[in-house]
Amino acid sequence: MANQEIIQIPILPFNMVNAHLIKSDDGCILVDTGIPGSERKVERVLHRQGLSFKDINLIVVTHAHTDHAGSAARIRELSGAPILAHKDDTDYYSRKVAMTYCTTSWVGKLFVKTPVPHEPYVGFAPDLLMEYAETISLKDFGVDGFVRHTAGHTPGSIGIELASQDALVGDLIASGILIGGIAFNGRAIRPPFEDDPQIVARELERLVSSGAKRFHMGHGGPLEAPEVLRHAKALAKLHRDHSACGQHVSAPQ
Repeated sequence: MANQEIIQIPILPFNMVNAHLIKSDDGCILVDTGIPGSERKVERVLHRQGLSFKDINLIVVTHAHTDHAGSAARIRELSGAPILAHKDDTDYYSRKVAMTYCTTSWVGKLFVKTPVPHEPYVGFAPDLLMEYAETISLKDFGVDGFVRHTAGHTPGSIGIELASQDALVGDLIASGILIGGIAFNGRAIRPPFEDDPQIVARELERLVSSGAKRFHMGHGGPLEAPEVLRHAKALAKLHRDHSACGQHVSAPQ
């Protein structure tokens, strides 16, 4: 398989929001698309790599939050690349159902009151829909790896596992202070929102046991496997706090 590398695309300063490009000799895969209007930031990174939108073979959206799916429809239009996502987030992608946020800390409680999580985006129907527990190879798109369902953050969260022992996990984990890399970027934390910490713990432990050594995420990172495992073991002791759920993003009328 061709050589490949992971290129972080900064959507907001201080690693507060990241997308990623998996670049190989056979093209590239875009993982997440940032908030609405992020296509020019993606384009600048592509140009620095000697690429254009037309070099994108596939767009993988890890989950339906606006900072990951916000520019998906526009980048699909510009690139012609199909969007891969999981069916359990389908109604959120189409904007038919309001997204519910389960906050994890005071940071999440403050963040959910800002405009960023609630910014509406153009709804879309993914071109390739994963079913529960389905695994999809990325070799047909020029990358040696696969996509797997990694629930726990949202119902339809997915992650990428590469032959290079890198994992791109969206918001399954975060790092740093104030959801990004302002400081302590190598320290794992919970993201601002998380549906079920025990499911997340199970997924993170499975990834480490499967051989993932480096974790790339939407907020902060990257992280090494020992720190991810430490975080997973702490998460496993927590229970889902139903009282922290209920912050909705309204679907368009």
